Amino acid sequence: MLQGNFYTILNNQAETGSVNLLLELNPDHHIFEGHFPQLPVVPGVCMMQMVKELVEDFTGQRLRLAKADHLKFLTIINPRENKLLQVDIAINSRSTQGVQVTASFFHQATVFFKFKGGFVIE
Repeated sequence: MLQGNFYTILNNQAETGSVNLLLELNPDHHIFEGHFPQLPVVPGVCMMQMVKELVEDFTGQRLRLAKADHLKFLTIINPRENKLLQVDIAINSRSTQGVQVTASFFHQATVFFKFKGGFVIE
């Protein structure tokens, strides 16, 4: 779990079917010692884990990634330069088996990451 040590939720505004969050990244997290010491970059796998954890928090269900229809890493996230992230998550459909989700990570006019896919309930 990355929440609480890799990132912290500073603000959370939930509406029916969507949630907007403000996250703070921890630039001193040990992941950045290896990815990469001189130029820390948030690994793509961490972004996906963050989406999973945030969707689990929003839905109250344990989930597993089932399908990634669109997965776009548009701009690197250097936690020293971009410590704050805005995250928008929308639940596009929900069933007894899982959820279909779109998510984006951005700050001001810079979009870092976009995701569209599905999670199944564990």
